[in-house]
Amino acid sequence: MSKIAIIKTGGKQYKVKEGQLLKVEKLDNPAGSTVELDTLLVADTDGSKVEVGTPSLGNKVSAEIMHEGKGKKVLVVKYKSKTHYKKNTGHRQLFTAIKIAKIT
Repeated sequence: MSKIAIIKTGGKQYKVKEGQLLKVEKLDNPAGSTVELDTLLVADTDGSKVEVGTPSLGNKVSAEIMHEGKGKKVLVVKYKSKTHYKKNTGHRQLFTAIKIAKIT
């Protein structure tokens, strides 16, 4: 029976299952290493067994870091009418691609 988990990393929560590829906020670990992620909930896919943490269950999900990169460019436009002011800037958010190896 496969399991799902809700993990928290980078201030966001993600629903994951084993073998899933996921892009998360940049982690400090190098590519090829493994990382233990903070788990909020672990359950079977059919919902027969559910473990809920208060607030977390500890490190029950291990993931392998695949690679790091930058996301798509987001354009930020500042504009003020009647003063001929317009400014364009861009931002590319750093991410880390991980593969969920094991949910215990």
